[in-house]
Amino acid sequence: MLITHDTRCALDTVVDLVNTVPEDESAPDGLPDVAALQEFVGTHEISDVGVLSELDLSAVRKIRGRFAAVFAAPEARAAAGLINDLVAAAGTTPRLTDHDGYDWHIHYFAPGASVADHLAADCGMALAFFVVAGEQERLRRCEAPDCRRAFVDLSRNRSRRYCDSRTCGNRLHVAAYRARRKEAAG
Repeated sequence: MLITHDTRCALDTVVDLVNTVPEDESAPDGLPDVAALQEFVGTHEISDVGVLSELDLSAVRKIRGRFAAVFAAPEARAAAGLINDLVAAAGTTPRLTDHDGYDWHIHYFAPGASVADHLAADCGMALAFFVVAGEQERLRRCEAPDCRRAFVDLSRNRSRRYCDSRTCGNRLHVAAYRARRKEAAG
């Protein structure tokens, strides 16, 4: 599957956005305030969003939950419905642009759109490409029992199981190794 630079950036953004959702009632929100949203926007180089407010924060948190539902969708038809709703509500207006030193690419958000609509349009379209390509199963959650972080499996054979093989994957492999050694020592 060919993934363009701007689609990859949108995928990274949507994964990071979904992963700001608190895992449970005791966990802190990854987007606690407008300053955190501003940092998120800066880190992901989201262009043309203007001055952010509490309304923007609330709207981004709302679409964040809707994106999380896409990663939890059991099959492509469910994911497609969720994505269609997100993209339609954002009022997508595809247009070619070559801003800030980047070559020509497509923005799906309308000029002057809110940051929530910007994210819904661009990130929604990036996820839509996966559904269209029959690759919806690549939108995953970490299989580690104590982690439910979202990720996009871009491995060649669709075999990635953990959000990060160096942390979640390694931790589980070490635990399994220790259990086997303990059982063998018996």
